[in-house]
Formats: sequence, C-alpha cells, structure tokens
Amino acid sequence: MSAPSTSPEVWHGTTILTVRKGGKVVVAGDGQVSLGQTIIKGTARKVRRVGSGQVIAGFAGSTADAFTLFERLETKLERFPDQLKRACVELAKDWRTDRYLRRLEAMMIVADPSESLVLTGTGDVLEPDDAVMGIGSGGMFALAAAKALLDTDLDAEQIARKAMAIAAQICVYTNDSLTVETLDATS
Repeated sequence: MSAPSTSPEVWHGTTILTVRKGGKVVVAGDGQVSLGQTIIKGTARKVRRVGSGQVIAGFAGSTADAFTLFERLETKLERFPDQLKRACVELAKDWRTDRYLRRLEAMMIVADPSESLVLTGTGDVLEPDDAVMGIGSGGMFALAAAKALLDTDLDAEQIARKAMAIAAQICVYTNDSLTVETLDATS
C-alpha cells in the first residue's frame, strides 16, 4: 500500500471486522496499539459512529491518519447525506490524488444500514461478496472465524465478538479489549 517505514520501530495494530446477519450490522475493533514489540495502549477506540450516527467506521493503521480520514469522511457524508457509497468514492478519489492524503497509512471499514465497504489509500472502495469483512493485522483471522460462524445460530454481534476473540488468540497485534457498534440493517 505504501513505502516501507524508514523507522526501525513500526507501529502495528488493529483488527477491524464487520458482520451483517439477522437484520443487524456490527463493526468491531480491538484496542491494542503496538510499537515494535511493545504494547503502547490496550484500550484505543478504533470504531466510532460518524455523520448523523447512521454510519459506523473502523480504521486500521496510523491513528493520526485515521482521524484525518474520519474528518474527511464526515465532510463527504455532509455533502452526500444518505449516500454512503458516493461519499466513500469521493473520499477515495481525494485520498488517491491529494498529495497530503496520499501519504496516509490506514484502511477503513464503513457500514450503514444497507451496505458495508472497505476504503484504501489506493482508491479502492470494495463491497464484500458476503456478509463479513476484516482489515488490519488480525483482520484475516477474524474474517475467517466470522465466515465459519455465519451459518450458526449466533447473531451478528455474537459472531463479531467470538471472531475477534479468536483473532486475539492468534495475532500478537490484536487484543480482547473491544469496541463494538451495531445498527439495524435493511435487507
């Protein structure tokens, strides 16, 4: 996604997961921030509601960069209310072409009642083929666990929590201090 860091210590962190099931959409994120082999913080909040509160966003990557992206996303949502995909496409265009934004090192998952998307600094706005998506250092572990749990009797939040717990057991950059946000989803 970007050039390798020139610093010997690299910030690592995060697992963000979204699950849609049974009329709910859930975005969950862990709280660990690591610098090299050291845990700097265990309770960071990487998932939040944005816009009018009907959009949930979670980020993986540099915290300062993510706050910049949250602010930009909120601006796009104000400009394009109730049009999450349009707001995300406009943000992705800016992110890819703006000299300042292009240097940001983060990814985002965003969800509203009807759709979930992944945004990257390469201009990608991706929709999942199914009801789950994961990003970050433990994202693929959480994604695999959530996919395996989709056909169980667990609801969306239970799947997200269980999948995140599994990711925390496997990924050293993921912990079990979760932030979980839920919205009622449309079919």
